[in-house]
Amino acid sequence: MKNILFVGLLIAIALTACSEVSADIRGQWQLISYGAPSEQKPAASGVETIIKFNDKQMNGNVGCNGFGGEYTIKGDALEFGPVMSTMMFCEGPVGEQEMGTLAVLQEKTSFAIDGNTLTITSADGNSVIVLERK
Repeated sequence: MKNILFVGLLIAIALTACSEVSADIRGQWQLISYGAPSEQKPAASGVETIIKFNDKQMNGNVGCNGFGGEYTIKGDALEFGPVMSTMMFCEGPVGEQEMGTLAVLQEKTSFAIDGNTLTITSADGNSVIVLERK
């Protein structure tokens, strides 16, 4: 009887440990789309739109300005520290894409990885960015 209880306890501990493992977002991701969940806009064509996630740092360019900052992951929550960016004026679709993307990379967000697709949703759920692993 003690062996059965011990095995059951080990299984419960293993399942709990597995549920707390965060998905690995490290690497380079290319912006595919951004905007409201029901009205995604495709990334501007002809523009390098990359976000790189390292161990605790992220950086990239999704328009005409470079940006970077720190992040942490807890479960499906992705929390960003202050994001710093260069301050060049960007207009048209590139400027809109940059503002829409950087607006999502603020404070606490949620994220999901499905194959090679990373979806980050703003805290209020009104904005989403969709990225593809490069």
